[in-house]
Amino acid sequence: MIRPDPSELQELVHTLHRQGAPWLPAGLGSRLHWGPSVQTAPTETTPLVLSTARLDRLIEHCAGDFTVTVQAGMPLQQLQADLARQRQWLAIDWPWGSGPTGENSGSIGGLVARGLAGGLRQRYLGVRDQLIGIGIVRADGTAARAGGKVVKNVAGYDLMRLFTGSWGSLGLISELTLRTFPQPPQRSGLLLQGPLPALEALRRRCLSAPLMPQRLDWWSGALNGGAADGATALLLSLVSISGEAIREQLSDHLQAAEAAGLEAQQLDADALAALEARGRGGEADWLLHLGVLPARGAELVSDPALSGIQLSLAAGSGQGLAWASTATLPTHRVVQLRRRCEELGGQLNVLMQPAGAGLLAWGDAPARPLIEALKRQFDPRQQLARGRLPGVAAQGSRSR
Repeated sequence: MIRPDPSELQELVHTLHRQGAPWLPAGLGSRLHWGPSVQTAPTETTPLVLSTARLDRLIEHCAGDFTVTVQAGMPLQQLQADLARQRQWLAIDWPWGSGPTGENSGSIGGLVARGLAGGLRQRYLGVRDQLIGIGIVRADGTAARAGGKVVKNVAGYDLMRLFTGSWGSLGLISELTLRTFPQPPQRSGLLLQGPLPALEALRRRCLSAPLMPQRLDWWSGALNGGAADGATALLLSLVSISGEAIREQLSDHLQAAEAAGLEAQQLDADALAALEARGRGGEADWLLHLGVLPARGAELVSDPALSGIQLSLAAGSGQGLAWASTATLPTHRVVQLRRRCEELGGQLNVLMQPAGAGLLAWGDAPARPLIEALKRQFDPRQQLARGRLPGVAAQGSRSR
C-alpha cells in the first residue's frame, strides 16, 4: 500500500498511467476485502493499493451553511467528532464493523466509494444525496471537480452520483463537500415484536405518520435474540426539536401496537444507541448486502432461508445487511437467499464470503453496456480496480 503526500498524488497516478500498471484506489484500507477480488498485474501476487490516508484534513466547515469540505482520507470517526463540537453531524450510518464508537469506521472517501446506506436513509436519504461537491484524480493523473460548496448547486457534470458506489473503478476520490445536519435534541423510540401481519401494518402506519421516523428497521430473530433466535422485530427511532411531539407520536404508535397484540419496549436515546451498535457489527464470515421491494420486506425477514442469520433491513427502502458465520450459513443457503431476494423484486450482493465459496459478488445490471462504456471513458487502459466494476458480474473476494 502506497500512502503518498497530497503534493505527490497526481504525479504518482500519472506515472502509473504511463506505465500501464493496475492499481486500486483506497481510503484507509479497512475494507479492501469487501466485494469482488481485484485482479493483479502478472508479476504481482497482491494488487497495488494507493491510499488517501495522508489526505486527512478538514478543509472548511461552514457551520452556518451546514456544509463541510474534507479530504477523502479523513477518518469518519474524527469528522463526526469535529462536527459534534458545533452540535452538527453527518446523517450517515456507521459502516458495518465500525465498532461501538466508530473506531473502525474507515475514511469518508471509502464510505462514499462503497455507496452503502443504512436505516438513516429513511429520513436523510442516502450518502449520494449528502454530497454537494467532489474532487477526483482521474486514471491519467488529471484532477477534476464537480458540484460546489453550497447545498443548492447544479454546476457541472454530476460526478457525485457517478462516483458514489463506484468502488474505485472510475478514479480516486480526493476531496468531498457534504451536507451536515443539526444534532437532534430529542430522540426516543420503540422495539416492537409480535405477529408479522401486525408488525407489517404498524410499519405502514409509522411510514405515513405526521412525524417521519428517523429510522425504521426490520430485525431478524437472530439479531433481535442475540445468541438464540428471538422474534422478528421492528426498531423505530423518532427525532424532533420537541419532546412533546415525540411523546404524542409514540403514544399513538403504542396504542396501535397494543390493539394489534404487539409487545412494545420504549427506548430512550441511550438504549437506541446501544441497539443500533448491535445492528452494525459482529464476527462473521459472510456479509451480504440485500434489497427487496419495501412492501415485501416482511416476507423476507420471515423466510426460512434467514434462520440463524443476523439481518437489519431498512423498512422504508427495503435495503439492508445480513451476516453470519460459516457454521450457521452454508454456501447453498446464500444461493437460496439470493434467489428469494430476486423473487421479491430485489437482489443480493456478497460483500464478504469464506475462502472457496466462489459466489459472484454481484451480477450483471440491465445497464451493463452503459456501465462498461463509462468505464472506458474514465479508465481507457482498464487500470483501476480490475475485476471490481459495479453492475458487471464478478467473483467475490476469496479471503477476509
